Amino acid sequence: MTNFTTIEASARAKAGKGAARATRRDGLVPAVVYGAKQEPSLIALDPRVVLRELTKAGWRSRLYEINAGEAPIRALMREVQLHPVTDRPIHVDFQRLAPGEHIRVAVAVHFTGEDTSVGLKRGGVLNIVRHTIEVSVDPDNIPSGFSADLSQLDINDNVRWSDLQGTEGVTPTVTDRDFVIATVAAPTIVAEPEPVAAPAAPAAPAKKGGKK
Repeated sequence: MTNFTTIEASARAKAGKGAARATRRDGLVPAVVYGAKQEPSLIALDPRVVLRELTKAGWRSRLYEINAGEAPIRALMREVQLHPVTDRPIHVDFQRLAPGEHIRVAVAVHFTGEDTSVGLKRGGVLNIVRHTIEVSVDPDNIPSGFSADLSQLDINDNVRWSDLQGTEGVTPTVTDRDFVIATVAAPTIVAEPEPVAAPAAPAAPAKKGGKK
């Protein structure tokens, strides 16, 4: 299950564009923590911390504990706005977590058994339909990822939701079917083009008769 990732932050007193610009001039990233039927909490973050988290896979489903001077705030990082030119973070939205209140998160699917898959050994191609799956889950039980075993799959076989490992305690947002996660498709055979015959050389002109 997901561990807490601690983030150090400082409180901001004012909201608005002017206050956000002032925070950026100080070298920090303005952020807001909303949800759980509470007033939004305005905070500022070190941009290096934000960039560090963005480089990690699955940051949208990682559980954070934000230290901003008062009691730690448990939250999910929902959106990060980047500067259109420099790609530096300029604003972060967090969703506050309430005990026992289920939330929706996207959990990554990790594939194993590629080296022993019968279908892949026969030249099949892995077609991944869903790299992540949105689920409803209690914040205390957010999985770090789901596992899909490909070792027993042959060509035209597939992995469905019911085949995944690590789904205990979570409910997919798609509930009307046992949806496909990935398939092993048949190899694509590209036909070689027919050789094109070279055009026949033109016939040499007939020689005229000599003088008599």
